[in-house]
Amino acid sequence: MENYRKTSHSVYDIKYHLVWITKYRKPVLQGEVAERVRELVREQCKTMDIEIISGHVSKDHIHLLVSVPPHHSVSKVMQKIKGKTSHKMLMEFKTLQRKFWGRHLWARGYFVASSGNVTDEVIMKYIEEQNVEGKDGEFKIEDK
Repeated sequence: MENYRKTSHSVYDIKYHLVWITKYRKPVLQGEVAERVRELVREQCKTMDIEIISGHVSKDHIHLLVSVPPHHSVSKVMQKIKGKTSHKMLMEFKTLQRKFWGRHLWARGYFVASSGNVTDEVIMKYIEEQNVEGKDGEFKIEDK
């Protein structure tokens, strides 16, 4: 229970590994550009109540391990992070505007994998060991 987070109506432990790359994989995330993008990612995550557990800014991509509240979808999280950071970075750094003339700092798409404290096998075993009688495939009903 020590790692669980709470909202007004839920208790959760939802973690995602997120990765996204610069357009054309250009190695521009260095020095003050890397520091600023890290700051902007932190700001955007804070506004959405997303906890950054771990992160890494490489020259052409970013890795994040985050804890995300259940009312946020991964696609909306990535849309907001990539959109806000791209807009602000291109406004603040004229050198980036010349390299990314189409107003897009990030490539399309992203990688996401869920992370948790237990494996799928542990969850399936827990479900199978519940007091069940009726069976309909792998979605069982407990008798009263």
